[in-house]
Amino acid sequence: MEEKSSTICVTGGAGYLGASLVKKLLQKGHTVRATLRNLDDHSKVGLLKSFPKANTNLRLFKADIYNPDEFDPTIQGCDFVFHVATPLQHSTQSSQYKNTTEAAVAALESIMRSCIRSGTVKRLIYTGTVVAASPLKEEEDGSGFKDSIDESCWTPLNLPIQYYGSQFFKDYVYSKTMSEKEVLKYTHRENNKVEVVSLCCGLVGGDTILSYIPASLSCLMSQPLNGPISYQNLESLQGILGKVPVIHINDVCEAHVFCMEQSSLQGRFFCASDFLTTKEIADYFCRHHPEIPIAEEFVGKHGSAVRWGSTKLNDLGFKYSYDAKLILEDSVQCLRRMGAFK
Repeated sequence: MEEKSSTICVTGGAGYLGASLVKKLLQKGHTVRATLRNLDDHSKVGLLKSFPKANTNLRLFKADIYNPDEFDPTIQGCDFVFHVATPLQHSTQSSQYKNTTEAAVAALESIMRSCIRSGTVKRLIYTGTVVAASPLKEEEDGSGFKDSIDESCWTPLNLPIQYYGSQFFKDYVYSKTMSEKEVLKYTHRENNKVEVVSLCCGLVGGDTILSYIPASLSCLMSQPLNGPISYQNLESLQGILGKVPVIHINDVCEAHVFCMEQSSLQGRFFCASDFLTTKEIADYFCRHHPEIPIAEEFVGKHGSAVRWGSTKLNDLGFKYSYDAKLILEDSVQCLRRMGAFK
């Protein structure tokens, strides 16, 4: 296990996961270099600079996925790189890339080249997502699920649009699936001394240190929030995965750090502590929080019989601290604190 202080790059350092990860790494005594798209965003910069040890152990860099060469100065001299940033909306001002997939893959290639060129980066840890890991049977054009979901599963990219629910969700699935496949190619390249880990995370819930409700938490809580767009994304997630994998923000941060601290690690790992249907999520709120009304159109669906079959992280010794009840309860309390429930 790596126990010494390291210099670590975190791309997308002001996002839901990125900010929490930066805070945790600083708490552990590491030196952190975090990238943001805009260093003039005083709310995001102020948040990061407010963390304990930030005044001595944190440096902020401007870097944008749509300008991938900007990441290079941040990476040079680092021991580990967490690539958390991902484009959610296509920059219509971009003449170089036609969509988020092209931009995300180009940034990944540039970041990987920087890691190799640095001579110091030991491991790149890519934050993936289970939307890239559908157990749908591709040969049946998505007409059925495999018995279980594990690291061998990849989302078919020939699914009809109804599986995605919206063009936004479809673009996100494409972008994350193609990006993860690209980063994992480096695990097979000869003479590549940089280890590559892809951590496929479930839908993240729990608390947030941000001043707004992040998209992941909004999606998980779309039923008690009665949010039609977020709920459509939640049902689309169940539609391609059979059920919804969930994980607490604290567990997903710990899993990232765990993957960094291993003496040697490479490959694809799934990260989720529970596997729920949207009906089970809604039932929890109806049972434990009847004071929060859920409209009929958001009561959820039963999903499929697909099982969670991934044990790779657990086999290495990683242990989750939050089950579904704690994830959903912390999410409720977080949104209550933020005034989301009247």
